[in-house]
Order: sequence, then structure tokens, then C-alpha cells
Amino acid sequence: MKIWVIAATSVTMLAANAAGQSLTDPPTIVQLVRKPGIGGASRKPYGPAGASVNVIGMAAVTGLPETWLVECHYSFASVEEMDQRIAAVAPVRPSTDASDPSQDDVLAPTRTILAAFRPGWSYRADQAIRMFPRARYFQVSIFRIRPGAEADFGELVRLRRATADVVNLDRPELAYQVFSGAPSGTILFLAPLTNLRNFDDGVNPVPVFAEGLAAARAKDGSKIAADTEISREHLIFRVEPRISYVSSEFADVDPEFWRGKRQ
Repeated sequence: MKIWVIAATSVTMLAANAAGQSLTDPPTIVQLVRKPGIGGASRKPYGPAGASVNVIGMAAVTGLPETWLVECHYSFASVEEMDQRIAAVAPVRPSTDASDPSQDDVLAPTRTILAAFRPGWSYRADQAIRMFPRARYFQVSIFRIRPGAEADFGELVRLRRATADVVNLDRPELAYQVFSGAPSGTILFLAPLTNLRNFDDGVNPVPVFAEGLAAARAKDGSKIAADTEISREHLIFRVEPRISYVSSEFADVDPEFWRGKRQ
């Protein structure tokens, strides 16, 4: 059975009332809720629960038809508070029968994942987080690395960052490492995109990190990447305001997009 790896991610922003945080602070923890299918509304009652975190809803453009909800947290206390608030207002639903033959690895049951921010693996993180309210798409790169390969993976990331800096590549991204809800060694890179038209202008659609891997291989001819990676996947998601839940501070960057046109 293929393991569909995700990391808590899309990505989200600051909590609506998170003291001391701003739109320049990447979430230290993201909780990703992955749902099969596109078109359904968010199933979590964030509004009735009085949620104090921002949630970005995204629908897949490439890959499997699915929806991601990305919750932004800055502490485990926030994760716990959200869990308790949602549980207090959400009705208990029967879980999907894992033995149902229609539930294959392509359309698996809803999965929830927690991941921690890795600033050293991110690229221009301060720019990436400021782009979130303006992002209309996200390029998501999912990697799984072998046990004990973090040091080698970190070296590949370092080479990638050096390569991107040389060409002043304008594709900031945030890195998150899964610690619960998916296989260990799962790493997610989230790159906000204001549009897809840059690809028409000759900008390479290959993510920054993949470009770095190619440069690393060319530089030393080693098999570091092959020895480090188990799998990789690159996806594009469209941001969906109707299933998102964001603070006024977040939405005020582009209120027409996030709140809709006023009649």
C-alpha cells in the first residue's frame, strides 16, 4: 500500500488573537486535515467553536482530488485548546470503514497530521509568510527520507539554498517536518504563489528544493539524494476562501478575496 505523505501544512497563518505574533512569524506548528474529494465545505465548525487560529483551505489542482485544511498554531497549548473547542461543538460522526474496498490509498479516509516548522530548511521564510494572505495557489513538495538521513538531507537543503541565493530566485518556501499522523521522515515544503502566470514567463516550475538537489548532484557527483530520499511528490493547490477561516488581520491584506465583494 502506497503511503500518501503529507505534512501538516498549507498553510495557515497567525492566530486571530495570538499575542505577540504577526504576519511575519511562520507558525511553529501546523495541523493539516486532508480530506478526499473537492467541493465540500469545511467539516470543522471553526466559527461556532470560537477558533483563535487561522485556517487556509485549499483544493488540489494537480494530483489526487482532495482538500487540505491547514491550521496555524504557535504552541501545543493552542493545539489542545482547538481540539477541545471543536470536540465540544462538533457532533460525533461514524468513522469511515477502513475495510471498505472503495477506500483505497487514492481516496483514503480523512487524515490529520501535525508538523513542526524547520527554519533552517526553509527559504526566505519571512518573505514566504508575508505572501500567504496574497497567495492564490501553493506549490507543495512532499519528501520522505530514510531513517538517520537528516544530516545528509540538511546538507542538500544547504546546497539548495546557496544555489537559489546565487540566482536570487524569487520562490520563498516554508519547511515542516511531520512528527505525528504520518510516517516519520515526512517533510513538507510550502511555496505560496500569487498566480501561475510566472511559469509562462519561463520561470522553472520545478520547486526550489528540487533545483537544489540537481545542483548538489552536479556539484559533487555523489549519490546523496538517492541514498537520502525514499520518495518525493510535487503538487499545486488552489486557495479556497469559502472553506478558509482567517482573522481580520489576515483578511485585511485582500478583503475582497477573503470576504467577498460587498453588495
